[in-house]
Amino acid sequence: MNVPDLLGRAKARGVMIATAESCTGGMVAAALTDIPGSSAVVERGFVTYSNSAKQQMLGVQAKTLETFGAVSEEVAREMADGALRRSQAQLAVSITGIAGPGGSEFKPEGRVCFGLAMAGQPTTTETVEFGASGRATVRRNARDHALTLLLSGLSNFAQK
Repeated sequence: MNVPDLLGRAKARGVMIATAESCTGGMVAAALTDIPGSSAVVERGFVTYSNSAKQQMLGVQAKTLETFGAVSEEVAREMADGALRRSQAQLAVSITGIAGPGGSEFKPEGRVCFGLAMAGQPTTTETVEFGASGRATVRRNARDHALTLLLSGLSNFAQK
């Protein structure tokens, strides 16, 4: 993923970005802010590792967490929507998953759910099975996938 290209496209479109991260612990925000000039497009990042943080910082509903669990597209949707609503951004990505080690029969290691929220557009979600490739690899892959989602989301915004 070419992060400078992502930032350049966001800047050209006047789009500010927010992140809502759980299993990546801020890796997406870090990848964005590693680049000089990123302050022109990175509005904020939420690291919401615990369920209570997801609720308090992003407005994720307790009922959603109880019904679907933290690693679900439903929670990813509420995280992305909350990041958009609680920031000045027009584009937000969310990540919640099981980096490992561990997991269960129903939620295996390497399962990561993503949300992409855009001002004026319906929020989209998806689940990617990265497999039990180890915590560091799952987190890296999730970061890279989120950056790719942000880049694809920018196509919905006209250039200034």
